[in-house]
Amino acid sequence: MLSRRHLLSAMPLMTASSLSASLPASLSVPLPASMSDATPGSLSGSLSGSMPASQSPPPSAAPNRQGAPPSAVLSVRGADLSSLLQEEAVGRRFRDRGREAPAERLLAARGAGTVRLRVWVGPRPGDFDLASALVLARRAHAAGLRVLLDLHYSDSWADESNQAVPKAWAGQDLPTLADTVRTYTRDTVRAFAAQGTPVDMVQIGNEITNGMLWPQGQIYTGGGDGTAVTENWHGFLTLLKAGLQGATQGTSAPPRTVVHFANGCDGDGSRYFYDHLAAAGIRFDVLAVSYYAFWHGPLASLKYNLTDLATRYGKDILVAETSYPWKLPSTNPEQYHVANADQLPDGALFPATPAGQTDYFDALRDLIARLPGGHGLGFLAWEPAWLPGVTRNSDEEILYSNLTMFDWSGSALPSLAAFRTP
Repeated sequence: MLSRRHLLSAMPLMTASSLSASLPASLSVPLPASMSDATPGSLSGSLSGSMPASQSPPPSAAPNRQGAPPSAVLSVRGADLSSLLQEEAVGRRFRDRGREAPAERLLAARGAGTVRLRVWVGPRPGDFDLASALVLARRAHAAGLRVLLDLHYSDSWADESNQAVPKAWAGQDLPTLADTVRTYTRDTVRAFAAQGTPVDMVQIGNEITNGMLWPQGQIYTGGGDGTAVTENWHGFLTLLKAGLQGATQGTSAPPRTVVHFANGCDGDGSRYFYDHLAAAGIRFDVLAVSYYAFWHGPLASLKYNLTDLATRYGKDILVAETSYPWKLPSTNPEQYHVANADQLPDGALFPATPAGQTDYFDALRDLIARLPGGHGLGFLAWEPAWLPGVTRNSDEEILYSNLTMFDWSGSALPSLAAFRTP
């Protein structure tokens, strides 16, 4: 998740149209000049084949949730619950249909099967550290949930605009840093397996659109004050390969590996990114994106891009992060990421109400289930239990407080039905 503390200084998201350099001549999968060049023949609905993925379609092009049932079962339905220990430390409790229980058990009772847990390398104790994630993994397994391990490779938030190298790894040259990434990944995966909670999937970096472990793994530099943008894929690909290698070494039954792009509606950028990985022979299992309608665009654009990606790469696709508001603030709008209806491109279909939030998740489920080739793996709601009042990351939690799936008293909202078995 992009830490919005840094929005004012955030680096613009790179797309193919904004880059000064082109793909290498050896690229095995040609990059289309526009989305219309790669229109999937199987794209259904009323979307125009020439519509760029980043363009908002007219209301008539909104996703149709009627018709035949989905052709695939979503095998991943779950949530990122990384802040749960912090919530409980300030007295937060959660209830659903008259039952009070830990949040992971309430989600499991609704049909969820996966919990996503982020791990920072050297944070303050209890602040998304490995020890906390191991506790949550034990609880998740006890509730019958699988674990997706989200490795940030940083001491704090890592996202498309922030990929700071951990302090303990500072100053390492590229070969040394790559070996550090490999051994750290191996040892972290091994730690989960050693306590009897092996991870099902592992994310090699978080929203690594622009690289990871900067500056060694930074893809794009320049672009400020009129300077040209330069690209360096070697460092990033070296570090990514090291993380993928480490993931296979941590246990005799290696987890599925996930590579995570930030903006699920950015067709040019996601193709440019994943085409580079294909050209370099990078092998991984799951192609993941984040999708937040209020930042990225309407569901129709997500559908267009994910359909293209599924057709183009033939990999399972996961919406690794998503959320939607269930209310709008009546005061202090500057304290919320989503403060008014104009921020919701599909607001007429999915207003910021409990019912609108529920309908949003229903539409997302249907979209993913209908991806070509049965490649729609599923979705993970981002921090649905991160209610106001957490002392750690206090400058973050209030921003998301109307994007939860529990109200501020801890009572489940109707959107928890999103985790049901199809």
